[in-house]
Amino acid sequence: MFLFAISLGLTLQSHSYHKSKFVNSANSITGSIYSIKSDITTYFGLRKENELLLEENSRLKNLLQHTEKETIAISDTAIFELGFVYRPAEVINNNFSKANNFLTLKGGKNQGVKPEMGVITSNGIVGITDQVGANYSTVLSILNSNSSISVQLKRTGHFGSLVWNGKDPNVLQLIDISRQAPVAIGDSITTDGRSTIFPKNIPVGIVKDFTYDQSENFYIIDIALFNDMTRTENVYIIENKNAEEIKELENRSINE
Repeated sequence: MFLFAISLGLTLQSHSYHKSKFVNSANSITGSIYSIKSDITTYFGLRKENELLLEENSRLKNLLQHTEKETIAISDTAIFELGFVYRPAEVINNNFSKANNFLTLKGGKNQGVKPEMGVITSNGIVGITDQVGANYSTVLSILNSNSSISVQLKRTGHFGSLVWNGKDPNVLQLIDISRQAPVAIGDSITTDGRSTIFPKNIPVGIVKDFTYDQSENFYIIDIALFNDMTRTENVYIIENKNAEEIKELENRSINE
């Protein structure tokens, strides 16, 4: 083997063709190794990239909201500031196969999270924050029998409650829609802004099917969700800066 190595070295030194082939082969092997290393590094860097993208999206959502506020102030000075702030968070646990499902988020009081904050993705609503610890919080999923969120038919403005019958995690039910509403398959459903939790026009889904409940005089509408609740990994938590003031005023009106 020693003599073979010496003879190989002499051959490469004395024959340019053999030397060229050897160098090309070595470069090819080295390049493959670097390529594999790059792919591995890129893969493990995806989590950080996703975090950066979420933070950037949050900044853009907040900036867009400020732009909308400026437009509103010019057109109608009687309208108050929207006052919603978006914060990114990571989902570390997600249930969707039970009757009462929850999500767990990496983000709590230390990150500005409080109970009764809306949780969404870029595709649609996810739920409402429930229990909040120092650095983690749980979310009452829209796939929960106790969940009821006020939404509307975007085309007409008729509003009702979004609930779940516990069957298909991709299909929820919109109830309490009056029979006078012109419901059509394919209609878009959004939040209606009638609570302090979600801003208006957050996407929810589209009308998949509907029936008329004669006993209640309302429609029961199946909604195909935009958001895939079985694959939720990153979310935005929405804080309404005016929520406490609104609740205080409403409580005063009720108690008077």
